[in-house]
Amino acid sequence: MARPINKLTDRFVKGMSNAGRYSDGDGLELQVSPTGSKSWAFRFMLQGRRRQMGFGGYPETSLADARQKATEARKLVGQGIDPLEHREVQKVAVVVEAAKRKTFQQAAEAYIADHRDSWRGAKTAKLWQARLITYAFPAIGALPVDEITLAMVADVLRPIWMSKIETADKLRNHMENIFDWCAAQGLRSGENPARLRGGLGHVLPKRRSSTHFAALPYSEIGAFMVELRGREAPAARGLELLILTATRTSEVLEAQWSEFDLSAAVWTIPADRTKTEREHRVPLSTRAVDVLTVMHKERTSETWIFPGGKAGKPLSNMAFLLLLERMGRRGSITPHGFRSCFRDWAAETTDYPNEVCEMALAHVIKNAAEAAYRRGDLFEKRRRLMQDWSDYCAIVRE
Repeated sequence: MARPINKLTDRFVKGMSNAGRYSDGDGLELQVSPTGSKSWAFRFMLQGRRRQMGFGGYPETSLADARQKATEARKLVGQGIDPLEHREVQKVAVVVEAAKRKTFQQAAEAYIADHRDSWRGAKTAKLWQARLITYAFPAIGALPVDEITLAMVADVLRPIWMSKIETADKLRNHMENIFDWCAAQGLRSGENPARLRGGLGHVLPKRRSSTHFAALPYSEIGAFMVELRGREAPAARGLELLILTATRTSEVLEAQWSEFDLSAAVWTIPADRTKTEREHRVPLSTRAVDVLTVMHKERTSETWIFPGGKAGKPLSNMAFLLLLERMGRRGSITPHGFRSCFRDWAAETTDYPNEVCEMALAHVIKNAAEAAYRRGDLFEKRRRLMQDWSDYCAIVRE
């Protein structure tokens, strides 16, 4: 004979204030405490053991909700399954599923945290974070990693794929590594959407086999320097220093007085400011020292060689591009292209060995045997090279 159920009514449950237990039938009870609070409990027998599970408080859990939960629990008991244990298993499954559904931003941050100590310095992690924050997170940062498609990755890369090639390539590599890490963690499966040799290579625009920064022919450098020295803006002095030292834009714009020894004509760029994350000593030509001496006499900052408009900040990384635009040169020349100009001049007009020129550009030696053989920085040879370059830059050629 079936036990009676649904004995309670909504009116009764709402109005009852006397402490006690009130059965709705077949194990479901309304429990009223001495303070008047109400909750639901389900009593059942399984394998000879008497058990009880709660269904929450009233009115958060209504009479209808409690009955639905009781019906589901009775079905489990009928199958020999403990509904209490079943509920705990479901809770764990929800937690596991939530852990699996990391967002791309969470996965990226976890990846960086896992690899930070194996990278050569703190600058690497900062560069990763900067690229991801600027380009990837706004578009896909909040999406679960297992839902990100190749088309979404392509949408992240497309705006910079042809215009900011180095940044785009590094960003794509970052995303590929992060998705590979996610696959290894069981957070996603299937093809890596950021792998260029997969479908991504067929979606993004094709580039030419080699892409170079727009550079001035070295034979024109003398005339360009005359025009540049005719300008009084600090950015013009910064660009001149960049050309004379064959250094990178950020290394010049973020240069600090503490890095220079003008009496010894040496600029020591600390490791955390170089692309290779290795300290780079730069021999200063007589003209480079002259530029810095003038800047020192007229300095408005005790920290920065080239202070910007914002207090405590150096010139913006757009300063040189805007200067070239004002000179009518933007597009035909880039600041980074002057390194190519220097390298072409050294290769085609001088007898300096390749390793001396490469060291002047602070390039990493990829040949392990050569790197082991040449442990010094060839500083004195580079000093002569940079003075010759400075002298060449001072002559206007037809």
